[in-house]
Amino acid sequence: MIMAPDGFSPPTLAPLNLPVVNILSADKVFPNGTRGLAPIDLAIGRNEFVSLIGPSGCGKSTLLKLVANLYEPTDGRIVWWQGNFSRVGESGRRLAFVFQDATLMPWSRVEANVRLPLDLAGLPKTAAVPKVASALAQVGLTRYARHYPGQLSGGMRMRVSIARALVTEPDLLLMDEPFGALDEFTRNKLDDDLVRLSWERKLTTMFVTHSLYEAVFLSTRIVVMAANPGRIYAQMTVDEPAPRGDAFRNSDRFAALCRDLSRLLQAASLESAVADHDEGGR
Repeated sequence: MIMAPDGFSPPTLAPLNLPVVNILSADKVFPNGTRGLAPIDLAIGRNEFVSLIGPSGCGKSTLLKLVANLYEPTDGRIVWWQGNFSRVGESGRRLAFVFQDATLMPWSRVEANVRLPLDLAGLPKTAAVPKVASALAQVGLTRYARHYPGQLSGGMRMRVSIARALVTEPDLLLMDEPFGALDEFTRNKLDDDLVRLSWERKLTTMFVTHSLYEAVFLSTRIVVMAANPGRIYAQMTVDEPAPRGDAFRNSDRFAALCRDLSRLLQAASLESAVADHDEGGR
């Protein structure tokens, strides 16, 4: 289902699926005066996998960092689990962020890199060890626990980064284009694993990507953004069962959804270019 921009309204959530995150007219103006985001209204429901996609400069990463509380909105507000950010980290309200780069400590073994958030939280090593083992098993890296990052491929390093996020047992997982630098084969494999993990762990996920194929494969909902300033242009629901695999990726339904999303992206890019031209002419 495609929601056209002029008919857009935030999704209505059932009472038992109150938003994990509710973005309420939140915008962002940077100190240099650049308007990164126009006011955004967006609700993320429990167990949703929501991808953010759009042309460069449309504010995808900025919006994700607002949700992570790495940026503060200039105006408007964000509500996490019906409360403010001070309660994030409590049981049932845990958040983890996976960046574009794996950002591992090269001098530490894989197990130590994965254990880092638990060390920072002051968890005793005896309690952390089984959590690290579980996280590594979930990403298929058990046998590499004693390796150093320099001994791993790019895809494996990103798996370590994901394990480091999973070790905290998050309820909300934020991912900023984590697979963008990987080859297509590795990227598809990690997408398969991410779909499985999200389904098994019942994660709520927000995922930034430039790949329309990745967005369609992973998501339950896709938010298409336009630029100048960054804003929501349209939304698209991907109503397909999970976990997904090659059967979906090779299906006529997948191809049709990709065509629909491609048309929305083209329209969003055109509108962004027009807005940029209008702004430049003032």
